[in-house]
Amino acid sequence: MNEFLGIKSIIYIVNVDWFFISHRLPIALEAKKRGYKVTIACNFTKHKEELRDMGFNVINIPFTRSGGGFLNELKTIIYIRRVIKEVKPSLVHAVTIKPVLYTGLALKTITKNIPMVAAISGLGYVFTASNLRAKLTRFIASLCYKVALTQKYKIVIFQNSSDDAILTRVANLKCSDKALIKGSGVDLSVYNSLAENNSDGIKVVMACRLLKEKGVYEYIEAAKQVKEHYLDTEFLLVGTPDLENPNTIEQTEIDRWVNGGVINYLGHRNDIPNVFADSNIVCLPSFYGEGVPKVLIEAAACGRAIITTNNPGCKDAIIDGVTGIAVPVRDSAALAMAIIKLIEDSDLRNVMGQKGRLFAEQEFDVNSVVHKHLKIYNNLISTVL
Repeated sequence: MNEFLGIKSIIYIVNVDWFFISHRLPIALEAKKRGYKVTIACNFTKHKEELRDMGFNVINIPFTRSGGGFLNELKTIIYIRRVIKEVKPSLVHAVTIKPVLYTGLALKTITKNIPMVAAISGLGYVFTASNLRAKLTRFIASLCYKVALTQKYKIVIFQNSSDDAILTRVANLKCSDKALIKGSGVDLSVYNSLAENNSDGIKVVMACRLLKEKGVYEYIEAAKQVKEHYLDTEFLLVGTPDLENPNTIEQTEIDRWVNGGVINYLGHRNDIPNVFADSNIVCLPSFYGEGVPKVLIEAAACGRAIITTNNPGCKDAIIDGVTGIAVPVRDSAALAMAIIKLIEDSDLRNVMGQKGRLFAEQEFDVNSVVHKHLKIYNNLISTVL
């Protein structure tokens, strides 16, 4: 076994490669730097060779983005079990809902005690919605969590206190079973705080996966209302439709908003620091089951005033009234009023941005996030040994 040879090994089990790169790569790189043998197991899109070139072992796991039927999901759990038994890791780090649930269930059938880190990056739609289908799914998910999180050696990492409270109750977690780490961190040397450039007027930006639950429709309606008073305000939308998700925004809708003069659409961008530097206000009116949205952490680091919702996770990314404004979910009128308030009060907007940068330095520095994870890894592995 690797640990008996003095080699610590870790396997990251994640739904898809691009999410791993955007949310967990710095942690894995530091683990490798400290002598861990690192395996990335996920559904690969286009980053497999890139990760292999970084020195990681890579294994494909056929996660589906949506339900693929009971037998297919069971096959995925069996596949995860086989991968874990072959890799023989010192520790398993599962990230997001399906990997956490399926990895926990797979580990229940392995006799050896392998410590598990379960990263809860938001509990998703089922724990916030109130319709009948969501309630049924929530009941099933709760049962799965109860089983999946009964590992003897585990740490459940939460990004916000709301998710912490829900799963602590569902899975009967003890204080020693969990940790709170707000988000996946941001590189403060890349996301710099720059003074606003108002020469082209006020720019408001929303950057996200283009899903209905992210509040895209509310953003569009708010933009229409704001433009009735401030026609020259530019509203930017960044991101692409998620074609595998039934709740995606359609490209035809985006085209209609652009043609109607409501927004300017930037599509996918790899230069978010530049996009934020060229903007004045960052919005995310999400009612999705967020952890702590990375885009809001990045906005704070860039020194931009934020408008988001009082949804769990979103509200944890700001200090309401200090670094940004929280509005009720699904309330385009309240969103429009908040935008108008920041358009009209440049001093408030700039002070919020400055305090947001300080908040990011205190709470969201990626170096701190990486250090906390490596400490959890070492403590868990030493407990088992």
